[in-house]
Amino acid sequence: MITFPNCKINLGLYITEKRDDGYHNIESVFVPVPLCDVLEILTINDLLDKNILVIDNLYFKITGIELEGNIHENICVKAFQLLRSVYNLPPTAIYLRKNIPSGAGLGGGSADGTFVLRLLNELYQLKITPAQLKEYASKLGSDCPFFIENKTAFVTGRGEIIQTIPFELKGLHIIIIKPDLHISTKEAYSNITPAIPIYSLQKSLSMSIDEWKNTVTNDFEKALQKLYPQLDKIKKDLYNAGAIYASMSGSGSSIYGLSKTMLTIPDSLKSHFCWQGIL
Repeated sequence: MITFPNCKINLGLYITEKRDDGYHNIESVFVPVPLCDVLEILTINDLLDKNILVIDNLYFKITGIELEGNIHENICVKAFQLLRSVYNLPPTAIYLRKNIPSGAGLGGGSADGTFVLRLLNELYQLKITPAQLKEYASKLGSDCPFFIENKTAFVTGRGEIIQTIPFELKGLHIIIIKPDLHISTKEAYSNITPAIPIYSLQKSLSMSIDEWKNTVTNDFEKALQKLYPQLDKIKKDLYNAGAIYASMSGSGSSIYGLSKTMLTIPDSLKSHFCWQGIL
């Protein structure tokens, strides 16, 4: 079985307070974006290439964009092991083609892990309900439950409180620029002072997109631009190219621009990862 885990962008991202459990409460709107990885899961009987990594009853192989870190700690492996601890899953093969850059604030890893849960549920007819899948997904990461329904949502708590909203950017063009810069979530949060936002996010997003530039902001962006001025340059280049709104997604380091027509990628950005699509 094959599926295509998509990424997301953040429309606004506010870090409102530090929690007693060490996490932070946030406010953001998550929007699905059709930049996708490719995920295939096979039963062992369908597996032809056995010359891939074996991890606790799991055959796992990654191609595409190279990932850093121990492959045994990959979120896809964790998702398989999580369900295997509850259900009697047979030997399984997972192939992952990475097209979404990591360390980008796009939730690509979270999508991969969550889509593994969804596909295992379908492949092995585990009959796990969407609510239960969200519970499992929350054990993988704060962003993961969003990808169960995978619809535009107002997100609060540490990212696990998800309220689907009737809001869309359908028909707008999007360009995503990811510099060769990996920002860890820990580093991003270390530069943040939590605060209640000046502007209500939902009220700001109800305005014309032409008015978002000064009211829909990302707390991480404001903090990280001081450390990485290239982020601000990318954003300015997107505005100069014709974007009507541009922002960093998540904790970075990708910057996206929204426009009503397809933008011409400036020469200054062509050395970075670049992707364009329609929402």
